[in-house]
Amino acid sequence: MFLSLVSSSSGNCSLVSDGSTSILVDCGLSLKKLEDELSCVGVNPRSLSAILITHEHSDHTKGAGAVSKKYGLPVFTTEETFFAMKNHGIPENNLNFITPNESFEIESVGIKSFSIPHDAKNPLGYSFFYGNQKLSLATDIGNMNDTVFENIKGSIAVILESNHDLDMLKNGKYPYLLKQRILGPRGHLSNVDAAKTVLKLVNSGTKHIMLGHLSKENNTPKLALLETANLLKENGIIAGKDFSLRVASPNFPTDFKVQKYEEETI
Repeated sequence: MFLSLVSSSSGNCSLVSDGSTSILVDCGLSLKKLEDELSCVGVNPRSLSAILITHEHSDHTKGAGAVSKKYGLPVFTTEETFFAMKNHGIPENNLNFITPNESFEIESVGIKSFSIPHDAKNPLGYSFFYGNQKLSLATDIGNMNDTVFENIKGSIAVILESNHDLDMLKNGKYPYLLKQRILGPRGHLSNVDAAKTVLKLVNSGTKHIMLGHLSKENNTPKLALLETANLLKENGIIAGKDFSLRVASPNFPTDFKVQKYEEETI
């Protein structure tokens, strides 16, 4: 099981499970909201094994302390990320510090951390290994550099940021400095750059793509889907046939099954 529980500029949380080990990636939602979303996918929160944190921004961390405390969950993150968190509430005895490029295991799931280019303190992306599968998550990335791509390449499924439509962002109401931050090399990945990355991933064997962390103000699911689907179609690769393509919902769980909405939109 690899899915997004929620994904947006307001809150992010994903779930990786091999059936015996279940791991949250980020916890940017309330304890109650998390319990509700887990219930929707048939997961008992008491069966969770750990929380991995990508970086300190509140849309990725605001529920981590409450969830860790209630369910006794270990939290894995970089030391720099932990000390940059505000009002985290994570019990000290639940903390586990990791570094980029570290390989480790949480019960039956193998994990590899890697650096991501974002305006945070030593932020991470993650790849997961169980059975013969590799799964990867890379969001909040200002650019798709060689480090990130080499780490996510070879994954059967990837949750990838497709944060903004360039025209919507440039012509939108955001202040100039915020626009520059988002567009910068440590900001967020655009639909255009996400599409180029998906093309490379699918050509290297990836079968399932989920576009995540869409901006509510500067993107739409349709724009994100079309940017990727059209570029791949130009290269002879058809979404829904040669690979599955989805957009993560900001409000409820999303798995990798292609639904009628995407098929009609594309």
